[in-house]
Amino acid sequence: MALATEKRLVMPLCSSCNKIIPPGSEATKFPCPNCGDIIIRRCKRCRVFARPYRCPKCGFTGP
Repeated sequence: MALATEKRLVMPLCSSCNKIIPPGSEATKFPCPNCGDIIIRRCKRCRVFARPYRCPKCGFTGP
């Protein structure tokens, strides 16, 4: 008997508000401007309202 493998779809989260970013939304992603190791993702609302984000690796904070 073969074991079934479980596959999970992981949705990206906004780095500012931690809400799920749905496919096809007007979100953006870019490497951290300071360390470049972490991908920062921002939803449309956080971009429009210039909500701050923080890199979990280096602590860089930006609008």
